[in-house]
Amino acid sequence: MGAFAAAGAIAVLAGSLAVLSVGLRAQDRPTFRVKVDMVVLSFTVTDSKGHYINGLKPSDFRLTEDNIAQKINTFGEGNKPPVQILDNGVTRPLTVSEEAAAAPAEGAADVRSDSFVGTNVFVLFDTSNYMYRGFVYASDAIADFVRGLDKTDSVAVYTFSRNLSRPAPLTHDRNDAIFGLRKAVAGDDAALYNGLLLTLRDAAKVPGRKVIIVFSNGPDNASLIAPDDVRAVAEDDGIPIYVISTNDVSKDPMSANVFKRISTRTGGKAYFAKTWQKQVEAFESIREDLGNSYTITYYPQPNPNEGFRKINVEIVTDVGKKFRVRARPGYRPQGGF
Repeated sequence: MGAFAAAGAIAVLAGSLAVLSVGLRAQDRPTFRVKVDMVVLSFTVTDSKGHYINGLKPSDFRLTEDNIAQKINTFGEGNKPPVQILDNGVTRPLTVSEEAAAAPAEGAADVRSDSFVGTNVFVLFDTSNYMYRGFVYASDAIADFVRGLDKTDSVAVYTFSRNLSRPAPLTHDRNDAIFGLRKAVAGDDAALYNGLLLTLRDAAKVPGRKVIIVFSNGPDNASLIAPDDVRAVAEDDGIPIYVISTNDVSKDPMSANVFKRISTRTGGKAYFAKTWQKQVEAFESIREDLGNSYTITYYPQPNPNEGFRKINVEIVTDVGKKFRVRARPGYRPQGGF
């Protein structure tokens, strides 16, 4: 038996014994606990005029969850290499190496070194009959956006009408992504929230930072799931959703309000862009947002709250108190026994 196979067998055996032990103890006294893995939080900081504030350090922020102070584990800005924050406040580069994985530095928590490999961007393109008129222009705007992404980013292109299609799975190859995009054909009814939920499930399986960009005309006449249920999933998984709607807000205020709510509650933005030029500008704004975002991770301190946990990011410097932080408001932990 090889070393890896043996190690795997030992791990499975140890896990089985642990489960058995817990089961035996549970017969005497049932116990319940909430297990929360590492939380990934992306956010932007802007001044009163909406200009991005760059160059802030981990020590400039105070992070709380339900008013419980949290220790920042890793910190990154834009596409710069992230750093790990040790217990004494010292930072060190976060690198992928066998030595670091085998023998972490003293005072350092476990770090998933794959948590920062650019941004995993999922584009969800509405190809329903609502998009017939602007289909070609929308495809061109998406292609331009894909070409302009940072080289460290990965991108996937999904399409939906009644059903979800994945013409371009997550890739670093821009040509593959655009080739998949060009294969998209116009469909029939729109099941936006069904498609968004499936996209969220795919994104949640990918480690590190990820965002979803929905490009849609707006109406949904075929989904089986409510938009707020989808929003709750994105909120809990920590996946920002950006929405570019080609519809007129005044003609479909219901969809517009849903888009605003979904994007705001997940840390993204909603854009309403009827013309091709406005759509290009919206994509450029999203690309700028991604390049100027901060991303932190932390392991939550003990917290008995099994419901919604409120996250608050505060800038502690006097100058920083005038700045605005845009982030998702919180999440719900997954419970377990």
